[in-house]
Amino acid sequence: MNRAASGILPMIAVDRKKPKALHRQIYDAYRAAIVEGHLRPGQRIPSTRVLASEIGVSRFPVLNAYAQLLAEGYFESRVGAGTVVSSLLPDQVTSSEAMGARHAATSSEPRPVSRRSSTLPRFKVEPWLQGWGAFGVGQVAFNQFPLQIWASLVARRCRNMDANSSHYGGQMGSKAFRETIASYLRTARSLRCEAGQIMIVSGSQQALDITARVLLDPGSRVWVEEPSYRLAKTVFTLAGCQIIPVPVDEEGLDVAAGIKRSPRARAAFVTPSHQFPLGVTMSASRRFQLLDWALDRGSWIIEDDYDSEYRYESLPIASLQGLDANARVIYVGTFSKILFPSLRLGYIVIPSDLVDRFMSVRLAMDIGPPSFYQDVIADFMSEGHFARHIRRMRILYRERRSALVDSIHEQLGSKLEVLGGEAGMHLVVTLPRGVRDQEIAERAARQNLWIWPLSPFYRSEVSRSGFVLGFGSTTAAEIPFAVRKLRNLLAVK
Repeated sequence: MNRAASGILPMIAVDRKKPKALHRQIYDAYRAAIVEGHLRPGQRIPSTRVLASEIGVSRFPVLNAYAQLLAEGYFESRVGAGTVVSSLLPDQVTSSEAMGARHAATSSEPRPVSRRSSTLPRFKVEPWLQGWGAFGVGQVAFNQFPLQIWASLVARRCRNMDANSSHYGGQMGSKAFRETIASYLRTARSLRCEAGQIMIVSGSQQALDITARVLLDPGSRVWVEEPSYRLAKTVFTLAGCQIIPVPVDEEGLDVAAGIKRSPRARAAFVTPSHQFPLGVTMSASRRFQLLDWALDRGSWIIEDDYDSEYRYESLPIASLQGLDANARVIYVGTFSKILFPSLRLGYIVIPSDLVDRFMSVRLAMDIGPPSFYQDVIADFMSEGHFARHIRRMRILYRERRSALVDSIHEQLGSKLEVLGGEAGMHLVVTLPRGVRDQEIAERAARQNLWIWPLSPFYRSEVSRSGFVLGFGSTTAAEIPFAVRKLRNLLAVK
């Protein structure tokens, strides 16, 4: 159960003109706050002295009210913790779920919501998304992160904070951070960009949301890889777009199939360096086909480059944006896989003539990104820690990838095809037709295996059954045991 911060003053108003005694008003206010669920079990109550000072009464009525609440079991005293709301409360419902149901039941009329929100499926956290460990997709080797260096950089920035650093930052983000990112992208990803084109966002999901608001209208057709990243499809659905699934083969997005299905689509969403989830790399010929299509039709390409730093059989693949001489590509990147996801920091590289449009939309959403960790990461990058960390992680993830591929071949034989093991932090195994991957994934979650079923990544009814297996957070020594558990679930001898 979520709790409010300890010692926070509840809303208590006393009125000396009322005939009711002051201690009774205080008692009634506290009891109502507890019964209504505004105060929760274990939450600390302000001292009598503090409360008396805040509501402008003497301490005696507060003492009398607290004594009555203690006697009736609403409060309890704990040694070293003061007075708290009792964990054994009389005549009340304490769960937030039950309180929500009580309020919803007060009206039998329909509760109106927007048509846009109704287009989305009801929110549900799938079982395979609820744990940390073997096969968890997108989970990094956090115990290998240079925390001491990071902590020293955070502490240094804290010591050097001033009035400017505590105020709103720029809408595009910290200038120093954007200059550092631009230098990195030009060098490591062959992008055509300057700092003025880079907008800092809270991860790829916000990047896609802002991009959709700027470029797309309700009814716009958007090519989306089939299969593809599900949350991207959610963004386009919420924007009222018509999603056109375009199949992915061993060369990436099938541009010819996209043209046949919707030649005048407004945009194409692609993950060319490491297709999600299948892991293939878009071939050079397909990249130029896609760029030619965008130029001919005046369409846009949204490139999500989520984990391109990690390639094991070759050097990182140059970005699609770097091949684009006509500014048709919006490039999205993130630090979730390189550093860690809870930073919630990513970026958009915007064509120069669209920067003002993106800034206007951004201002309507959240004014601008928080600046503190931008400056910390800028220090982390400019002082060389970032490049060293990537090199170390590339070696580590290669070892874990190899251990996973070897274990699959040894324990599961040739019955499962392995896809996309040349890059990134996950790979895919496909299952024979008729095997229900979602059911197996649910059973696996009960055994602390966090495998993602492949079939939900498809929009059409023609889908493949299989699993997306992450290897970032599992050591090479632990992987064979995890694969053995998977083999038992599949009943493969």
